[in-house]
Amino acid sequence: MLKEDYMKFALKLAESVNGQTSPNPPVGSVVVKEGRIIGMGAHLKAGERHAERIALDMAGSEAEGADVYVTLEPCSHYGKTPPCADYLIEKRVKRVFVATLDPNPLVAGKGIQKLKDAGIEVVTGICGQEAKQLYRPFFHFIQTKTPFVTIKTAVTADGKIATAAHDSKWITSEQSRQDVHLLRKNHDAILVGIHTVLHDNPLLTVRLPQGEKNPIRVILDTHLRIPNDANVITNKDSETIVVCGCNASEKKELDLIRLGVTVIRQKSQDVSIAELLQELGRRGIMTLLVEGGSEVNGSFLQEKAFQRLILYMAPKLIGGREALTSFSGKGVEKIADSLPLTFEKVEMVGPDVKITASVKE
Repeated sequence: MLKEDYMKFALKLAESVNGQTSPNPPVGSVVVKEGRIIGMGAHLKAGERHAERIALDMAGSEAEGADVYVTLEPCSHYGKTPPCADYLIEKRVKRVFVATLDPNPLVAGKGIQKLKDAGIEVVTGICGQEAKQLYRPFFHFIQTKTPFVTIKTAVTADGKIATAAHDSKWITSEQSRQDVHLLRKNHDAILVGIHTVLHDNPLLTVRLPQGEKNPIRVILDTHLRIPNDANVITNKDSETIVVCGCNASEKKELDLIRLGVTVIRQKSQDVSIAELLQELGRRGIMTLLVEGGSEVNGSFLQEKAFQRLILYMAPKLIGGREALTSFSGKGVEKIADSLPLTFEKVEMVGPDVKITASVKE
């Protein structure tokens, strides 16, 4: 096998745990000696052993003189676990191949330098582009202290998310709805507005046959209109955070707290997206999936507060001037002022088209 093949295998290990390691990144590692894979591992959960340690422990005494492939620069500092760079040195490995460096100031080249100082050869950049794509959310979180935001929307072929009567069930296919549950699985939190709660009364949980970890539910509710018997309140499969403005009812806030809900009361009358993202970042939420309606989406667009758009397009036409579109609000007056995107991937999901696009930085 080529070096790239071993690193691609390590990346697949990392991708297999994507969404369950926050606020740590998903990392995969493979130990190779004389053309044989003798150890492999992925970081499974924050606070538990890192991928390199799992792979090296599997390799046992054979780790000495082996090559180690790791998707992200080994840590060099003490956190909840000891430094992986020290463990690689202790195991007397021959070479370490690293897909991409870690921008975390606690690491940022220090892990690689520690290995080199110990006489271990280090090669960086193998499958670097693939690794950087995987770690975009982590890099964004480390550099901005706010979550990496993905807006998910489902539209008809003429760009409508609902009829003029606000009927939206179901625009897309069962296959697309299952795909959305996979999206939820890979995010720390999911956000909707109060209109979605009042109109659809969603659970906002992950419903897959094998069962999955549910994201934290974040509800934007300026005036605390959410009913006490809403599914996101009564269902205890995940934490629910309700965000309100400064003038919302204090009595209602206390009622929600008694029901086990976390209430974030902001300083302004209206909910500030920027202030909310900073607060979610402080709470260790690295990835946020926005599944709101046109008003919520419009708020994120107005503040340019998202990094990725995932759009499911169904082969249907609604028409009508009053039918809703994905993004409301004032919008821009000139095309030159529009938010530029890069289409990263276009694929079929059942009868629907799924477009993944990133916001140009």
